[in-house]
Amino acid sequence: MVMESGDWLVGGDLQVLEKIRWNDGLDQYRLTPLELKQKCKEMNADAVFAFQLRNPVHNGHALLMQDTRRRLLERGYKHPVLLLHPLGGWTKDDDVPLDWRMKQHAAVLEEGVLDPKSTIVAIFPSPMLYAGPTEVQWHCRSRMIAGANFYIVGRDPAGMPHPETKKDLYEPTHGGKVLSMAPGLTSVEIIPFRVAAYNKAKKAMDFYDPASSLLPPCNRHNEFDFISGTRMRKLAREGENPPDGFMAPKAWKVLTDYYRSLEKN
Repeated sequence: MVMESGDWLVGGDLQVLEKIRWNDGLDQYRLTPLELKQKCKEMNADAVFAFQLRNPVHNGHALLMQDTRRRLLERGYKHPVLLLHPLGGWTKDDDVPLDWRMKQHAAVLEEGVLDPKSTIVAIFPSPMLYAGPTEVQWHCRSRMIAGANFYIVGRDPAGMPHPETKKDLYEPTHGGKVLSMAPGLTSVEIIPFRVAAYNKAKKAMDFYDPASSLLPPCNRHNEFDFISGTRMRKLAREGENPPDGFMAPKAWKVLTDYYRSLEKN
């Protein structure tokens, strides 16, 4: 009799909830895992690579995403799709708010830094807990459940500095190493983060290899400018422009507009 009752057995009071809506103008970006999978299917994706961030997209981020797409095409995939999945929950007070970040991401796509035809921009509703490698597993597994089969893991992901020494609590590659050993990530491949910095000679973001850049006769280390998130925010807050090629101009204007809006308030 139990087996004849069908696939579902429900006991007690049942309350069916509608999808939560924030009514903040961003609900169209809050896609569920099933909605993301359907979107990928509609785009004929044969590979989905996810990139998480809580900061505005600069051309170093874009370089990594572009390089990942290139490598997937070289491996024989025909329609790799990028899931640009910014955090939509709580972040630090000095971070750029979600609504302004979404405007900035839209400007990056508008300028063609990332290909709109092969990119899904969606909000990941989780807060940022700064729990290091433990939190990185949550970030990765959540994207796997949403259909991603490649996950780009960043430098010192979800890490934070020591309150006194200001040094990173975790070794920069710790998150990637943990993901490579974590159980349950059977259908996702980890793409290690490559360091990108501003190449002053090329006037563009470029991959930086510490091993080769410090070797003679090249010694290219001095050709690179390592622009931190703190410095980026300081430039935008003071209304200054970054070096040419660091960020798409329209995307940078969104940042400066945000900091100008704070002055008005």
